Amino acid sequence: MKQIGITGGKGGTGKSTVATALAVELAKRHKVLLVDADVDCPNDHLLLGIKRKKIETVKQRIPKWDFGKCTNCGKCSAICKVNAIFAPKGKRPIFLEQQCNGCGACVTVCPNQAIAWGQKEIGYIYKGKGKGIDFLSGELKVKEPVSEFVVGAVKEALEKEKGKYDFVVIDTSAGTHCDVISALRDCDIAFAVTEPTPLGAHDLGLIIGLLKELGIDFEIVLNRFEAGKSELIEDIAKKNGKKIFAKIPYKKEIMEAYSRGTPIREKSIEGIARAIEK
Repeated sequence: MKQIGITGGKGGTGKSTVATALAVELAKRHKVLLVDADVDCPNDHLLLGIKRKKIETVKQRIPKWDFGKCTNCGKCSAICKVNAIFAPKGKRPIFLEQQCNGCGACVTVCPNQAIAWGQKEIGYIYKGKGKGIDFLSGELKVKEPVSEFVVGAVKEALEKEKGKYDFVVIDTSAGTHCDVISALRDCDIAFAVTEPTPLGAHDLGLIIGLLKELGIDFEIVLNRFEAGKSELIEDIAKKNGKKIFAKIPYKKEIMEAYSRGTPIREKSIEGIARAIEK
């Protein structure tokens, strides 16, 4: 089994377009699982016309007070780095549940063991099938702040299933934060999708830095290559000892396929698939 990450420092570069098209192309010859780990804005199922079925609710631990033991000392509020606890002087702490990341500092610091653990619902895990592939995704509940916990639950679900597949394609969110790191871990190779703009070049540099820190081999995919300055991306590739691995054109047919929820058919995607198969 080979695990492939599709990532990128900047949003809107075409990660999901590449991930869905690559998964469908590989599925012509192999058993493939597509994982949508962009839990803040999952949309791979829309691009493929897949109906998802919820298989799991993701929960996070949160503190729970026993006010019979609480002395209103305020230490829980003072230690909370995400400002989820407000303790007016001499009064009971006020807990802002949606701010909490479940770190446990308040439980540790309480001198009277007045804080135990409860739970809150923060997201969902889904499965589906379509276009010849199996599909797994997560979705963060609206207003919840900690997406990496949902990504972690997606990866746990993946661990139970990945032995069934020849290839697992993981579509990450944009950026270099914790949920992207969680999604990329254990990938054999990552394809950084970018665009020929100053913003695309800047954020490509950031994601390459992360991939190097994680020790993950990577290649660069340039989307909409005629629509800007390709030399911006070529310069970054050269500085990192790489060439642009694949170029995807800016074509009406691709935009129409995207709008219809149909995987794009493009020689550059076929080239990526053939290279992965070697």
